[in-house]
Amino acid sequence: MQSSSTLFPVALLSAERRGDLSEDVYRIKAGNSPDRTVELALTRLGMADQAEVRGTPVVLLHGSFSNRRFWFSPRGIGLGAYLARAGFDVWIPEMRGHGLSPRNHDYRHNRVADYARYDLPVIAAFVCEQAGQPAHWIGHSLGGTTLAAALGGEYLGPEQVASVAFFGTQVSRTYWPLKLPPVEWGGRLLLKRFAQISGSRLKRGPEDEPIGLALESLRWFGLFGRFGDKDRDWWAGLAGVEVPVLAVAGAGDHQDPVWACRKLFEQLGSEHKQFVRLGREEGFDNFGHVDMLVSKPAQAQVWPLVERWLQDPRAALLPETAQGISPAG
Repeated sequence: MQSSSTLFPVALLSAERRGDLSEDVYRIKAGNSPDRTVELALTRLGMADQAEVRGTPVVLLHGSFSNRRFWFSPRGIGLGAYLARAGFDVWIPEMRGHGLSPRNHDYRHNRVADYARYDLPVIAAFVCEQAGQPAHWIGHSLGGTTLAAALGGEYLGPEQVASVAFFGTQVSRTYWPLKLPPVEWGGRLLLKRFAQISGSRLKRGPEDEPIGLALESLRWFGLFGRFGDKDRDWWAGLAGVEVPVLAVAGAGDHQDPVWACRKLFEQLGSEHKQFVRLGREEGFDNFGHVDMLVSKPAQAQVWPLVERWLQDPRAALLPETAQGISPAG
């Protein structure tokens, strides 16, 4: 089968019309990871009657226990579908073992470090090749954490990223018991007995997560932990980010609270950045972790905000957030 890319093997799995939308699904097998069995599914959304007319590319990264359906439902509802109808060229990857991406051989050992170092650069390269320009990137929860790791580790550069937006993303919430080495060691020994964490059993979402993610988090939040891997300090690297940044936190988000999301925002070195709190004081509903992007109130209050951001990432979204934008140098 002929590859859809000159960079690495890419197969077009399907090209379907979904109502007014076109849905092309690619599978990338770049072979750049130590685990050579890794394959990534990447869905491209556009308007069915305008297949050759593509707007500005946008990459949407789902969070934990999730897949592409977080961004668009089979009925064509979701932020991804909304942005496609607004004229954007929408790309939705699914992480290893999620959705249409098959489980790789070393699935249980998958970590954010692998997603950031190997997978996001491949996705960025293919999107840039197809779209002819760098994409705007939007990450929710773990998707935002992975995006932050890729930026802080310098696995993604400004030639591949036009702007970044983080929704419900933080790496600073402290779990004090994990600062005690015996607790961390005990937790690590317990978790190593499992290959995965069940999203359906925990009622967190439709997908499972590899145990490698949980073990990686234990290291981050341990006594001498840091947001990074053995080679790079991603947290320190975030100070060098230059592209425009949007950080959004929900006032009702207890998983990734506002103060922790703001701490990530403050670490980012961009001269053009702004922070938006989704709460009643700011004129929004008190959004939680998921409904900030997936709910009827989000359709009316948040999705248009995202569209305005993408149209001009350097412009203030709201008067209340003007103070969150650093002056241009």
